[in-house]
Amino acid sequence: MAQMSSSNSTSAQTSQGRAGRRRKRPHPPVYGGIMNSFSDKNSDFVCPICFDTIDEAFMTKCGHTFCYQCITRSLEESNRCPKCNYIIDKPDQIFPNFLLNELVQKVKERTGQKKSKMVLESQLHEAGSGLQELLAGQHEWDLADVNYLLEVLTLKKQMLEADSQAIQHELLKDFLSQVKRHKQEQLDQLTREVKLIDEDMKRVSEMIASHNRQYSKPAPLTLLPGAERLMAGEVDHAVPTTPTAKNAPVAVGSDMEPSTSHDESCDQTEGAQDGFNGSQHGAKHLWCSTSLASRRKRIHQHFDDLERCYFSIRQGDLPSDAGTSDALDYFTESLAKFTKFSGFRCLATLSYATDIYSSSSIVSSIEFDRDFDYFAIAGVTKKIKVFEYGMVIRDVVDIHCPVNEMVCNSKISSICWSSYHKGLLASSDYEGTVTLWDAFTGSKTRSFQFLFTDHCVHYYDLRNTTKPITVFKGHRKAVSYTKFINTEEIEKDKKEDDANEFVSAVCWRTGSNVVVAANSQGTIKVLELV
Repeated sequence: MAQMSSSNSTSAQTSQGRAGRRRKRPHPPVYGGIMNSFSDKNSDFVCPICFDTIDEAFMTKCGHTFCYQCITRSLEESNRCPKCNYIIDKPDQIFPNFLLNELVQKVKERTGQKKSKMVLESQLHEAGSGLQELLAGQHEWDLADVNYLLEVLTLKKQMLEADSQAIQHELLKDFLSQVKRHKQEQLDQLTREVKLIDEDMKRVSEMIASHNRQYSKPAPLTLLPGAERLMAGEVDHAVPTTPTAKNAPVAVGSDMEPSTSHDESCDQTEGAQDGFNGSQHGAKHLWCSTSLASRRKRIHQHFDDLERCYFSIRQGDLPSDAGTSDALDYFTESLAKFTKFSGFRCLATLSYATDIYSSSSIVSSIEFDRDFDYFAIAGVTKKIKVFEYGMVIRDVVDIHCPVNEMVCNSKISSICWSSYHKGLLASSDYEGTVTLWDAFTGSKTRSFQFLFTDHCVHYYDLRNTTKPITVFKGHRKAVSYTKFINTEEIEKDKKEDDANEFVSAVCWRTGSNVVVAANSQGTIKVLELV
């Protein structure tokens, strides 16, 4: 019996222990020492020391954030983090947590707005319920009480309407003040521009008066036929820089009658531009009168662009290669060049294609050498052709042979002549190889291998090609070529999706009005501004 009772008691204790274990519930999740952090979002901003919303958050080296006063007092008593016991050597090794401070400030503002809104709603609810109880009560109203209540309500309505009108007037006042400020800025800008114009007008008038005093018109004389128009300044002065037998200017006093309508000839010239391959007007030479009337007409056609250019230059936006510090002189020179030329005259036509059946002959780069005696052409046919400029424009027949020709292993993306060594030419291809050539012998002197696919411009010193001097980033597409504009500025071009036929490369011959241009079909033209 004793054994049975002991066994029963043992089993009872075991069952009670199991029931106790079954009744044991898991603890709610604790995040950062704060319970129910999911239900209370503000607990994310609670200080682990004071258990209140963090005020002036500061962070320790171990990454925990506390109130500034709390962590300061804690570090005075112990040099360990109250959160993880990380050793903090000095009390000044705490740093402000700017991001958390901004978040706490926003939460406080949002909480304050909610509280004020709840208080206002409760007050309105109490007032409304009180008024409803008063009107629905058993109190006996007489006519005087009703009239008094109507007067109060009418006065309250008028006050609310007046407040609404005042808010609208404030908004209108703010709008009008902004409009006035904007217009005042425009007026100040116009005043400054008019002042610049007056100064330049005065300066130009003085120069014209000085010119008239120095070169006064002589007494009329008996002139040769056609000389009257020459003295009047109506003769065509558009003489090309490279005259040929076909387009030599007519001598004064010759039997040939000059054109009588210069404006009409200018209009015809501007309207009958050649196609790049010369399919429509390839045999016609572009001539345009440079008389004052035609130049004024050209200014009128591009007046808005010229006006913006004038104010931009006069307000100090001079290019680095302007060559002068006088803005008015620079704009005068630019305006004279712009109105002097109105079209292109073809001096020569070359072909980059290796054969007439070539499917792709895109010219990717054209460059003149340092003395502008030779120019090189390169592209997707993997060939670099060097031509002598003087020989090309002097040839009567448009069949031009290159002085030298070099072949690369891949499609060529760009070429560049050395500014110091005559005949030294550098080329880069699509496989990242930069090759140095002797353009006069056609031999390869040196090559470098660069492999980049990061859409950046890598700037190297060829004396040390182990790493770039600097890297220009920020391009969204692949950079096809780069070029030095001057000693401090680099021009770059991005790879774009184009049509089947487009202008693929252009290069000016510095110091002249000649440009060499190529299209995607491998046709190269030497053009002169006329």
